[in-house]
Amino acid sequence: MRYVLFAVAILLITSSFSTSTNLCLKPQEQKLYDLLMKYREEKGLPPIPLSYSLTLVAKTHTYDLYVNNPVNSRCNLHSWSDKGKNKWTACCYTSDHKKAECMWNKPRELSKYKGHGFEISAMVTQKDVAQAAINGWKNSYGHNEVMINEGSWKNTEWQAVGIGITGNYAVIWFGTLKDPDMQTLQLCP
Repeated sequence: MRYVLFAVAILLITSSFSTSTNLCLKPQEQKLYDLLMKYREEKGLPPIPLSYSLTLVAKTHTYDLYVNNPVNSRCNLHSWSDKGKNKWTACCYTSDHKKAECMWNKPRELSKYKGHGFEISAMVTQKDVAQAAINGWKNSYGHNEVMINEGSWKNTEWQAVGIGITGNYAVIWFGTLKDPDMQTLQLCP
């Protein structure tokens, strides 16, 4: 019975991004995007267009984090498992950022997006994942800088953003190029 429930959960998780025609936003993902845009508006910053490609990357990454859990004592939440089976390459992202390229390249590996992707990630224990994640990032100096273009991101203009939430994992991917994949994202039925 437990195996059947797990299989059903995986089917439900993957159904929202398994094919390009089925990619949609779950309500918590839409909420996370809305919270990010509201926060940027409060800071006098322009909205960032929601990107189909970067959302595909975000959803794929939260799925990998949730199902394959590549995080360990060396590899942080920006890491990717070796379970990509020709979809992505494994990546152990360490706190010294020595392998940052392996994370930055994920949009090119998984989508039509040609630029680097920059990710903020969170694992939360609260039921409202979107709210908990945005609150955590606001209170984290480095993550907050990415969201509101401060510090080393001050001269960066975000042209695309992708949102993903699976289980208790949330990620936002930022990009400096416009997304060439102009598909519109709708709320999941």
